[in-house]
Amino acid sequence: MSFSALLVEDDEDIRAVGEVALEAVGGWKVRAANSGFQALDRLDGWVPDVILLDVMMPGMDGVTCFHKIRERPELRDVPIVFLTARVQSNEVAGYTALGAAGVIHKPFDPMTLASEVRELIR
Repeated sequence: MSFSALLVEDDEDIRAVGEVALEAVGGWKVRAANSGFQALDRLDGWVPDVILLDVMMPGMDGVTCFHKIRERPELRDVPIVFLTARVQSNEVAGYTALGAAGVIHKPFDPMTLASEVRELIR
């Protein structure tokens, strides 16, 4: 079964690695966005299986984008996984308390990214 994902990451290199990791290694269909604003545009008329959302982005941070995604009825049940380099337990607990399916720490392992996400949304 092929998964579809929206990968939202402002860092071009991390976004490229994530796309390759999910597509080539995981066999997923991926759309990418470089900002929260672009993510919201990419989601018009499309419901992915999962959204991978960077926490720290200029303009609109991941938490704000999370809330805007959840305002859309068709996206309320789509699992959202935060990507972050900030991995203190209280921060991770805060993201999961919002309703995130989980948190993946950056830098992530490209060889295991797809399986990590699958495990979180299972």
